[in-house]
Amino acid sequence: QVQLVESGGGLVQTGGSLRLSCAASGSIFRINDMGWYRQGPGNQRELVATITTGGSTNYAPSVKGRFTISRDNAKNTVYLQMNSLKSEDTAVYSCNAVISKNGYSYRYYWGQGTRVTVSS
Repeated sequence: QVQLVESGGGLVQTGGSLRLSCAASGSIFRINDMGWYRQGPGNQRELVATITTGGSTNYAPSVKGRFTISRDNAKNTVYLQMNSLKSEDTAVYSCNAVISKNGYSYRYYWGQGTRVTVSS
């Protein structure tokens, strides 16, 4: 019954900015690590950024200095602020989270993805 829903994707111009959100809902006891992945045309899904419960972050080299991942634990939401967007950033972005329903067992959950298209 747990689900992650992304929002904020769309069409943006090169050099522009976009903010993605991913909200987890359902029967959730605890959320540990959260992250963003993306898959562009003809490419395999790759890591974009991750963030731990404590706020430690990791970024793919291609987005360092341009993207910022953050989270609001009270809202069960993870964000991805994307600045200085390039055509290479065009992809379907999916969020994931390590979630426990009972405080005992954990597993990965994935959102359905939101499409980001960077034009010109």
